[in-house]
Amino acid sequence: MFSLVLSAACGMATVTSWRGNTEVVTARRTESHDVPGIISLLSPVTEDLYGRIDVTYLLELSNLALTLCNEKNEVIAHAAFLDYPNWNITDQAEWEPFLHENYANNKCTPLNTLFVHLFVAKEEYAAGCSQEIVRRAFILLPELQFILLFIPPEERLGFSHSELDMGNVFERMMAVPGSPMERGFTLLACPRHRCHPQLYVRQARMEDYDDLMLIWTPQSETLKETYGEYFLVDLIEREGEENQAAVCEVDGIAVGFMSLCSHVDVSLFQECFDLGPFHGLCKPHPEDILKMPRKPTFQGDKNGSKQTSQKPQPVSCQNLEHVPGADAAAVQKGGAVTASQTELLVGDIGNTGSKGSAAPPLKTDEEGDLCPMYRGASNVFRIRLLCIDEKYETRSLDFLHYAFNVFPDRDLCVILVPHHVPEFPLIRSFVRAVPSCTSRLGRELYVFHRAGLLTSFNVRKAATSDLEGVKMLVETLSLNESIWNDTKIFTEARRDPDGMPVQAFVAEVLDQIVGVSVTRDEMDIEYIRSHYNIEDFIHFNNHQQEECGHLCHFVLNPVFRHYTKYFLKEILRLGHKTYLNYPIYPEYVEDKFHHPCAHSLTSALHYMVPVRPRRQIVYPLQELGVNAPSEQVSKDQLKYSLNHTNRKLVLESKVCINTRIVVVGASDVGISFLETLVFRPCLKFNNLTLISIHGLPGEDPQSSKYRRFLINSHCFNDEDYAQMSLCSWVNVVVGKMTGINRSAKYVVVSKEKKVPYDYLVLCMGQSYQALAPTGADTSEVTSQWPQRYMEKVPSNHFTLNDAQDCLEAARWLEENLISSRGNIIVYGNTIDIYTTVETLLSLGIDGSCIHLVQAPRSSASPCLADATLERTVGEALSEAGVAVHPDSVLAQWGQGDHGCIAWAAFTTAAKPLHLQCSAFFSFAYRTLDYETFKAINDACLDFDGRVVIDAKFHTNDASIRAAGPLTKFSRRYFRDELTHSNFNSKEIGFELAASMLSLFDPTTQPSSEPPEGSDRLIPTYRWCKVQGGVLPGGYNYLHISKPGIPVPLDVEHDPCDHGMEIVTGEAGHGNYFRMHFSRYNMVDSITCFSKDPFPVSNYICLYGQHERLLNDLYYRWKAGQLTDLYSYFREPWSMAIYHDRFIDLQKELRQTLLSEQVPREPPAAEQRSAQKPGRVSLREPVLCYLRHHRAHLPMYAPTDIYRPLPAPAGSQGPKLGRVGHRSGSGSPTLAQGPS
Repeated sequence: MFSLVLSAACGMATVTSWRGNTEVVTARRTESHDVPGIISLLSPVTEDLYGRIDVTYLLELSNLALTLCNEKNEVIAHAAFLDYPNWNITDQAEWEPFLHENYANNKCTPLNTLFVHLFVAKEEYAAGCSQEIVRRAFILLPELQFILLFIPPEERLGFSHSELDMGNVFERMMAVPGSPMERGFTLLACPRHRCHPQLYVRQARMEDYDDLMLIWTPQSETLKETYGEYFLVDLIEREGEENQAAVCEVDGIAVGFMSLCSHVDVSLFQECFDLGPFHGLCKPHPEDILKMPRKPTFQGDKNGSKQTSQKPQPVSCQNLEHVPGADAAAVQKGGAVTASQTELLVGDIGNTGSKGSAAPPLKTDEEGDLCPMYRGASNVFRIRLLCIDEKYETRSLDFLHYAFNVFPDRDLCVILVPHHVPEFPLIRSFVRAVPSCTSRLGRELYVFHRAGLLTSFNVRKAATSDLEGVKMLVETLSLNESIWNDTKIFTEARRDPDGMPVQAFVAEVLDQIVGVSVTRDEMDIEYIRSHYNIEDFIHFNNHQQEECGHLCHFVLNPVFRHYTKYFLKEILRLGHKTYLNYPIYPEYVEDKFHHPCAHSLTSALHYMVPVRPRRQIVYPLQELGVNAPSEQVSKDQLKYSLNHTNRKLVLESKVCINTRIVVVGASDVGISFLETLVFRPCLKFNNLTLISIHGLPGEDPQSSKYRRFLINSHCFNDEDYAQMSLCSWVNVVVGKMTGINRSAKYVVVSKEKKVPYDYLVLCMGQSYQALAPTGADTSEVTSQWPQRYMEKVPSNHFTLNDAQDCLEAARWLEENLISSRGNIIVYGNTIDIYTTVETLLSLGIDGSCIHLVQAPRSSASPCLADATLERTVGEALSEAGVAVHPDSVLAQWGQGDHGCIAWAAFTTAAKPLHLQCSAFFSFAYRTLDYETFKAINDACLDFDGRVVIDAKFHTNDASIRAAGPLTKFSRRYFRDELTHSNFNSKEIGFELAASMLSLFDPTTQPSSEPPEGSDRLIPTYRWCKVQGGVLPGGYNYLHISKPGIPVPLDVEHDPCDHGMEIVTGEAGHGNYFRMHFSRYNMVDSITCFSKDPFPVSNYICLYGQHERLLNDLYYRWKAGQLTDLYSYFREPWSMAIYHDRFIDLQKELRQTLLSEQVPREPPAAEQRSAQKPGRVSLREPVLCYLRHHRAHLPMYAPTDIYRPLPAPAGSQGPKLGRVGHRSGSGSPTLAQGPS
């Protein structure tokens, strides 16, 4: 079964001026940089027609804004369309009854109508441009039937509407006699049929062959390979009861072809997809065996809201009344697999109430639930092939009216689409069926119900009479009581118990409720603005506070899913809102479902954009005092993932990517890769899958509490995971990769599940493995070390690699050793041995029971960044009573009655070491997991100690990428010592995603041609590497270093070649702070060793900065003004450097400096002047930066009182501010505000 979609190549439109000149133009969505070009087209007539226009504000509110550009990318014409009339003729929520009252026999509805609020064009091209823009609007929005324009009457304009530049497109609508609109305004209308009419569809005939071949020919080679040379003829000639062929025609010429077939392998589809909402594609039958929905629990059961699992009622194919608003998915956990999928088939998910995600898990039946059995006849036909001219492809839906007529006994239509085929206009109206995680059909299944052709989709505010219909709609959902209660609150009081205004809307078709939504006013505007990059999508200055909405619930029958964006649009219009936010809370949040406006999960996420969180400044609130930011900015509240839509986004369609991308390993690299793909606003990846032993990180905060067993890379934390909500977008398969079948393109998980892929991304990293004793006599030193332990690992042997491993170890210790006096051996040669010992001590284990056995190191450099710190930690271990045994090799261990390690013996350079053992922690051997290695090796991927890759992450298989510590660069680069483990894992994941986005993102600009030979160079990575944790003695440790091969300390300290260092405090006193600067005075290393906690994220921002930027740090240190770097970097002047947008200011200032460079050598006097760039050019960006980020940086003086100051004696340049001078330890470069 295969469905093919072909489309002709698109061409540019040509417009002709009244002078006879021609211009080739391209239509696109209007962007902010078009504003100057649009303003240049405004004229006095524009104001007469549309009133006074603020172009920027209008673009912010427009549902659709189109710009025509010529080949030089100059703006030739522009039009802005909104969903309510211009000139404020009536309230935006009331225009439909107003229009029907004043204009008879019009068929305009909010679903099919937009209003022109502005049209401008170059005067000579205006007529042609107006026709092209209107035509493009109809092409982009298939549901659009009418475009209306209100203009002042002819008496006020001084000319008739026929003389307008758009007069050739619009026709006048006559007002009802006696209506005030007869003299108030003139209404012009452009119906679809004048520009881009609906297609006439009929049965295909052999006479259409020649016309169809014009569309067919561009793809003829592919078609011949697939079907043979006469496939088109065969399809037309084979028409009969089961097979039908249809064509659409324009002016008597066939421009599209569709082949239909009523023979469908329903059982195969039921096996590979979750088709519960569509009753398994079968007609109802008395003997059907269905999964009955379990009644949701909201009260009585403490965890009821977290364990609720629902199965929706099926869609009845007989009449619309039985179509519930339930979700298609079911929660499954079977064997090694727990899967969650991003594609919702309905508004609310009813089975993962606490998930906070839009991701119904994939299909399995291994929990004991009955698999549904459908006895009824098939109720479906399929589209076998669709071929249509691209100029008319947005009208593909016109085929379906004919298709359902030729199969009157079938209520469902399906189409199979290969994963690599981009989403085309027809299937945007279909519902994507949720595939089984292990489905190897290799196709996406899309379903359309006959009722989806109804256009009587109407949205209005909820009324009391709607409550029964809402109750029926949501009865199978886990949050049904919450949704129904919130709707009831609106009908009764319009406010929730907290006094918050609430609005409820219902969607109805043929007087039956098919959708419901509940919104509130958004009250956390300042918090959202300061914690999320929402200004990537809106300009806050153009939005009033009361126009900001908060989406609480959204439920829509899957039959009408393609109307979701219109439902959202109507919520904005009827609620007088300009944007909506929707939060997703992490699963572990307690009691959020008992709140009056608890959030239900929503399929509207597909039509919203996830908003990236912003890095926050860690403020020293005590030092800042009254100059601290407001509580709205600095408050610590529950973190959530934010999704957003607004008026200008709501009608835009994302590009859906069905390519199956399977990521193996939830490492920092893998999470960074997924994060980059998920937060791509114009793309939606339907088939992202993560294979991980313990699922997604951050889902269990209890395990994160014990993460301190291991050193922290500071790439991600629990707050980051909560703000990403990857579970909303990524399928999760819990298990271990044990095989790769490259020819069939699937991964074997836990030796039983097969997960198919189109692209496989290996990000597992290296992990600590059980180390085999050498077996040598304890008096002998063996060279056969280290080796992997191949037998069953004893139960009291622990190798910690992630938070879940740490949690399990902590629980075992609490159950077995906290109250006993058995020895705990911590063995290894990495910094993790220190963090583990400190964690054991913090758990209450006596230090005398802990033996730190240090394995020989493979390099001469110590675990910590400085030998001084090693000595201090050694002293802390001695004080705690921990025994330290250096340079020891595990020789033997003995097992007790229960298979536990009872004793361990080590070979040392001195005398043998023999220890009783109750628990053994091993950090001596880190490598690729054996089963992972075997899977890679058996798949014949290049392996040379690690997986071999090139500079673009390719392995020797074009479909398999690899990144992270498990990889090494090919030997042809001659840099065997340099691997991804030498770089920042988050940056590696970002670059990996960037390298693959060009395969999927049509907006990605082609990069310039790389220099010759660059493919033989290893890429340059710039982000710093970070290590942090708590060491014995309670010392908080942080080491930030430049990427690359670690430099030995004695070389790094050499001032001749490697810059300088500044050190304050002493390690023994717990206030040690060391900064190392490169020869160019840039910070390239920071080491902190303190008894008190410190703001790690702030200090990471210092990396790569010039010492002059750090308030002349070196000058102050040499002058003896600086004795404590901790307090120095808590001073108010430094807050701007920690701000997440500071890098943008740096880039702007750098660009300003570069633009002021003089290309030729100036005279001597001019040369002295040129050495000091114009202060105004540098001051203005700084003041603008401080002004725009005043909420984050209130400690700086208000920008209106800044003035240039004369440079004090001895300074090297002017400063900005009121108190910017050299003397004084804390004198800021940018003035701090007065107290």
